[in-house]
This record gives sequence, C-alpha cells and structure tokens, in this order.
Amino acid sequence: MNSNDSTECTLPLNPVVPFLRTERMPHIWCPGCGIGTTVNCFARAVMDCGIPLDELAIVSGIGCTGRVAGYLKLDSFHTTHGRAIPFATGLKLSNPKLHVVVYSGDGDLAGIGGNHFIHAARRNLDLTVILVNNFTYAMTGGQATPTAPKESIETTAPYGVFEEPFNLPHLAASSGAVYVARWTAYHVVQTKKAILEALQKKGFSFVEILAPCPTIYLRRNRLGGAVEELKYYKEHCVIQNGADTKDVGIDLRHQDKVTIGKFLDIEKKEYYDAYQEHYAGLLKGGKQAVAGA
Repeated sequence: MNSNDSTECTLPLNPVVPFLRTERMPHIWCPGCGIGTTVNCFARAVMDCGIPLDELAIVSGIGCTGRVAGYLKLDSFHTTHGRAIPFATGLKLSNPKLHVVVYSGDGDLAGIGGNHFIHAARRNLDLTVILVNNFTYAMTGGQATPTAPKESIETTAPYGVFEEPFNLPHLAASSGAVYVARWTAYHVVQTKKAILEALQKKGFSFVEILAPCPTIYLRRNRLGGAVEELKYYKEHCVIQNGADTKDVGIDLRHQDKVTIGKFLDIEKKEYYDAYQEHYAGLLKGGKQAVAGA
C-alpha cells in the first residue's frame, strides 16, 4: 500500500455507551464480576422499551451493585444503605409518570432494606426492582447476607453459614409482587428480556440476577473464578417458567440444579391507582354527606 494512503479503521459504537457516564470509567468492579453484565442487559432493555429517558430514574443503595446508579447516564440517585426503595417510593408518588428502577444488591435490598422490600411489594408500588445476588457483602469485606447459601464461608461465618437463606422470588411473590423472575449473568438474553418486561409492567416487578463475585465469595469458598461460576450456571440451571416460588430456593452445595425463569406475571391494581380511587370515593362520600346535612 502506498505510504501516502491512509485507511481509517473505525469500530462501530457499542450501543450501550450512550447510557454510561464514561467520564467515570474505569469502574470499581473486579475482573469477572457479574454486575457489569447486568448493566449491559439493562441498557439494552432500556433501548427496546421505548420509555423516554427523561421519564426514567434509577435509584440504588450502598454496595457494589449500588454503584450502578453512578455509572448510568440517567437521572440517578445513589442513596443511603438499605433505603433505595423509600427514596424510589418518594420519587414515584411525587411524579407518577416516572418509571422508577431500584437497582441494588442482596445485602442492601434483602438485608438492611428487607422491611422496605416486603412493604413495597405488599403495596404493589409501581417500581422495577433489579437485585444482583452474589451471596455476600462484597464491598465491606465479605459478611454473610440473607441470601448466603448454607455452609458458605463468610467473614461473619468463618465456620460456615447455618441459617436458612431467603428465597427471594418467594419473598417477593408472597409479599404481593406482580412480576417475579430469576436469571443469571450467564443468561444474558433472558435477563435482558426479563428487565424489559419488568419495565413495561405496572406494579411491583422484581428481577433477581445471580452473578459471580470472584474476589470475595468465590475465592473464600474455593469455588474457582467467574468462569467456573458461569459454567456452573450453564450446566446446573433449569428453566422452569411458572414454577411455584416456594420451590426455587438455592443451595449451591447440595442441589443438582438452580431453578431460574419467569415465575410470576399477573395483573393487580397498582398502589397509586388504588390510592386515587380510595380517596376519590371518600371525597365523593363526604360531599354527599354535606349535601344531605
């Protein structure tokens, strides 16, 4: 080729890049962490859902997954530990046209934030809750979370966890959620579809994503690295859409399978609509009472 000729080789722009605050890169997540994969799935779901970006808000709490809000180029709120759902509730009720997404980890949402989680589901608040489950408080040293499988080695359980872990899909469904799904960082196509469906669902929608934590959980439990965990999910996950959520608990050491899929997708009156209807009825009744006095 003539030395005077210049041929530019330009790579197509990654479609996820417009949704990221690239000035904050590199991110803090460890090599092999599954959180980045979930963000990729989320961004692609947002691309397909048709929601105007100025009507979409992201709220997260504290922890590795809690950093998601800071990396997304959307209206985002990085809130206090365990309080993502209360902040999101305030946003939604003050501006009902907003699509509010809560994006955080198992420690933040099921631990210190567990009470908010069950009551938001009970009220059927119109929130999309994405919970990345890596079975540990990874950012603060590897303490046991409420989802840590039995016998897991954690800093607060050096001889192994003996308590029963939360079955999060069952917790969400039995508390009142209208959409419940579980996928893994390996099942990227299904994860993206589940997030898309959750975004389009009116009411409390919950998506659990099982994701590797190679630095803390996998290393401490001598389970290999992220590749080994993704291979485990590939070989041991069984898709059972519509499965009874009480039967989808996780025991990584003693189970042959991990049940994943879309477990629940129902219709039920959402909190704000119920609120409007209730108080409109009271107001109407009050006016009638005054007129009859």
